[in-house]
Amino acid sequence: MMRRLLYGMLLAAPLALGLDVFFHESVSPVVIFILSAIGLVPLADFIGEATEELAHYTGPRLGGLLNATLGNAAELIITILAINAGLLELVKASITGSILGNLLLVLGASLLLGGLKNGIQTFDRRTASLNGTLLVLALVALAIPTLFDRALAETPSGELLFNEAVAFILIVIYGLNIFYGFQTQKGPASEEAGPAVLATQEMVKAEPHKARWSLRTAVIVLIAATVGTALLSEVLIGAVEPVTQQLGLTEFFLGIVLIPLVGNIAEHLVAVEVAIKNKMELSLAVSLGSSIQIALFVAPLLVFISLLFNQRLLLVFTDFELIALGGATLVAALIALDGESNWLEGAMLLVVYLISGLAFFFLPAI
Repeated sequence: MMRRLLYGMLLAAPLALGLDVFFHESVSPVVIFILSAIGLVPLADFIGEATEELAHYTGPRLGGLLNATLGNAAELIITILAINAGLLELVKASITGSILGNLLLVLGASLLLGGLKNGIQTFDRRTASLNGTLLVLALVALAIPTLFDRALAETPSGELLFNEAVAFILIVIYGLNIFYGFQTQKGPASEEAGPAVLATQEMVKAEPHKARWSLRTAVIVLIAATVGTALLSEVLIGAVEPVTQQLGLTEFFLGIVLIPLVGNIAEHLVAVEVAIKNKMELSLAVSLGSSIQIALFVAPLLVFISLLFNQRLLLVFTDFELIALGGATLVAALIALDGESNWLEGAMLLVVYLISGLAFFFLPAI
C-alpha cells in the first residue's frame, strides 16, 4: 500500500518540472512548490532504498559507511541548491528542523505507536547513552559559534576561520564515531556500534533475505533518483520566495518544518514502521542516528560547500533555534537513557514538537 502511494506521488515530479519549464508564468508558484515537494518524497525514498540494496553487496561495514554518507542525500541536495540561491537562513532553519523532526516527531511517533502496539519496549542502554552523549556534544558544538559570534563578528575573517575550524572538528568526531562502530563490530560488543553503522547492521539482522535488485539496478536507480532530486530541488527552491509572499509564511518556517519533512519522510516512516514491529534498536538508530548525522556531518559539510558558491554559511543560529534544540535534546536524551520506552513518552515528544512548530509558525520574519 505504501509502495503504491509512493509510486503515485512520483508522477508529481515530471508534472512539476513540466509546469516550471513550459507554464512558469501562468501557473501559480504555490502549485509548482507543492507538486515539487510531493515529487521529492518518493525520490528521497528511492535514494534510501538504493543505498540499502547496495549495502547487501558491500557488506555491513561498507554499507554502514555508505548509509552514513548518503543517509541524508536528498536533504543535502536541497540545501546545496538553497545555498547557491543565497537562502542561507533557509538552510540553517532546515538543519534545525531536521534535528527537531528526528528527535521529537519521528522518535515521538515511533514510541507512541510502538508502545500502543507492544507495551513497554526495551533497547540497549549503552547504545542509547552513547547516542545521548553525541547529541549533547552536537548541541554544545552548534551553540558555541552562536554565543561567541557577537564578539567574533567584528573580525569577519576570524569569524569565518573559527566556524571552519569548528566544522572540521565536528566532521572528525563524526568520522571517529563511524570508526568506533566498525571497531566494536569486530568483537562481542558489536551492539555498541555507532548509530550510522548500527542502522545498517540492524537492517541486515532484521531482513536477512537476498537483495531484491541487482547491483547494476541499484546503481542506476541511485543515479537517476539523485539527478531527479537535484532537478526537482531547483524547482522547489526557485518557488520559495513567491510562495512565502503569497501564503504569508516565512522562509524560517518553511526551513524548520517543510524542507526536513520532504527530504526525510520516507526514512521517518521506516523508523515508525519498525517500532510498531517491536524493533526499537533499529528505530532509535534511524531517528537518533539521523539527528547526529545532520549535526556532526551535514551541517559542518555545508559550511565548506558554501565556499564553493562564494557564500558564507556560518554555524550561527538564532536564540529561538538554540532553545528548541536544547529542549529537544534534553527530553530525547532523558527518555533514551533508561533503556526502555512507552507510549506516554512518545506523546511527550510529540507535544514538544507541536509546541515548537506553533512557536515557529507565529514567529515573524527575523
